[in-house]
Amino acid sequence: MQDKIQRWLNEPSLEPALKNELLKLSDAELSDAFYKDVSFGTGGIRGVIGVGTNRLNIYTVRKALVGFSRYLLKTQPNIKREGIVIAYDNRHNNVLFAKTCVGVLAAHGIKSYLFEALRPTPLLSFAVRHLSAGGGIMITASHNPPKYNGLKMYDKDGCQLVPSLANQVIDEVNAIEDLFDLPSVTYDAATDKGLVELLGRNVDQAYLEALEPLKAGTPAKKTLRIVFTPLHGTARELGLRALQEAGFDVRVVESQMITDPDFKTVASPNPENQSAFELAQQLGDETKADLLIATDPDADRLGVAVRHHDQYVYLNGNQTGALLIDYLARQHQAQGSTPEKGLVFTTIVTSDFGARIATSYGFDVRRTLTGFKYIGEQMATLDAQGETFVMGYEESYGYVLADIVRDKDAIQALLV
Repeated sequence: MQDKIQRWLNEPSLEPALKNELLKLSDAELSDAFYKDVSFGTGGIRGVIGVGTNRLNIYTVRKALVGFSRYLLKTQPNIKREGIVIAYDNRHNNVLFAKTCVGVLAAHGIKSYLFEALRPTPLLSFAVRHLSAGGGIMITASHNPPKYNGLKMYDKDGCQLVPSLANQVIDEVNAIEDLFDLPSVTYDAATDKGLVELLGRNVDQAYLEALEPLKAGTPAKKTLRIVFTPLHGTARELGLRALQEAGFDVRVVESQMITDPDFKTVASPNPENQSAFELAQQLGDETKADLLIATDPDADRLGVAVRHHDQYVYLNGNQTGALLIDYLARQHQAQGSTPEKGLVFTTIVTSDFGARIATSYGFDVRRTLTGFKYIGEQMATLDAQGETFVMGYEESYGYVLADIVRDKDAIQALLV
């Protein structure tokens, strides 16, 4: 470990800000920052932002991206032309890390489609297939504390890498020995080479239009009163637009519509925790709202509370998933569109509550391993098998209702 620390201290190319941070660390902090390398797992990398090999910084991000780039070049012959979509949420250093990803991809001749500002995880998944790209990168730490950031890698189907693919990336990452000797160019150089294309409202609009079938059969006049909070995250625009354009009466928690990487108004920006709804419930009590809806920072998870006898009842992920299944099944029946081989996905740790409802409507139910990447992987096989996707969900507040996204999608879920 001491060799690692000295390597960083003596490295002339080390960013001045990181070197200053390094010099200020106590012995205990140095030990934690260098005792291991930040691990690249099946979900990508996630860690505390800062200096050191066990931290998220431009050097560890470059290492992950060099491994990903080498994997892409070996496995996808058209990757330079197809390119990679990059999105980021409201975390600290997200723009810096996004441009770092662009620089590494460009050094390998791979084009980047970079969103011009923060966007939700489901939009990243949507954009990969919408643009016929070769994969994607989402820079996010989901609902972890503010000191964290991370990168999630996606395949050409807009699905997070399953272990068989992620392990190939991990092998490439683990083969890298020197963090300071990695191919990269500046963001400006990548732009000059024509290897960066900025994405904006056109992709947003395409996504919202793709949600239209989910509105089928809803009443023209909507009397529900809804309080919505994105918990300072990426659903603040697309989530609100989806509800408003569907005609719902929506009030927002104004203080949580502000992009804030420190999440100052909540102890944890996690809609699985009732405490995250404190301000939403205050507004709900004032306005007698029927529903409270909260999404996490990268808008892949959703939590709901329902007003019942002047009290708010908080639904867990199994309950919300069961209600969504029942609603979708009823809509299919009303429209005469129930598929002959409709399939609902859950996971092995999700309760059978929703599965029993699904089978009562004639749908088949398939359980996957824990993790939405396994649901996304199965979704990509259905057409070839003559089956029709109906819905996928897991108990940890993740749902997908239309096969335009192959990851959790809180915006689809809040609309339905």
